[in-house]
Amino acid sequence: MEGFATDIALICGSPKGKNSASWVILQGLRDALPPQAAVREYAIRTAPLPEQALRGIAACDVLVFAMPLYVDGLPSHMVGALLQLEADFRETPQKERTAYALVNSGFYEGHQNAHALHMLRHWCRRAGVRWGQGIGAGGGGMLPETQNIPMGHGPKKRLGQALQTLAEAIVSGGQAEDLYITQNFPRVLYRMSAESVWRRKGRKNGLSKQELFAAPGEGPTA
Repeated sequence: MEGFATDIALICGSPKGKNSASWVILQGLRDALPPQAAVREYAIRTAPLPEQALRGIAACDVLVFAMPLYVDGLPSHMVGALLQLEADFRETPQKERTAYALVNSGFYEGHQNAHALHMLRHWCRRAGVRWGQGIGAGGGGMLPETQNIPMGHGPKKRLGQALQTLAEAIVSGGQAEDLYITQNFPRVLYRMSAESVWRRKGRKNGLSKQELFAAPGEGPTA
């Protein structure tokens, strides 16, 4: 296939590794890629990168980063890993690489991930990597809980469509505008579900509903 990159690194940058929304998204992307694609998977949970992972990623033509939003930015261990990759890439400027990125967050709106995607764009310029496309996905917290629903269906309809678009860009080596999506799930129900999870976790850790929702300065340790 003309323009098809044979070496693709799918890089999960969540501290949760394979138990994360980032991993769910990457697996959805992998399913959208052609079966003949040579894909390598990496789960980065700490920095610095092991030498084997560093060499494997550096050998790939396409880098696909998937990670959660941390305080409107990138997880700190991924910042360390990216700096390590940047230093290595600068030593081999003759190799052309293209990066794509998938950033998800617990916010309902996908555009909340815009700053993190801009950070990755800046990293690409510094590291000599060509920017392909980014996807900012809201509602990441629901993805590990809906793994039984196929990508592109139900609440994951828009996400599945975005991943298909991204897969086509990867195969063609193309560049496209960044996409920001919300899940196909009502905001009010998403908030109710999230609050239910927080209440359950609060009870597990000995907090009552009143303590969990107390205003700053009103909690049991105030």
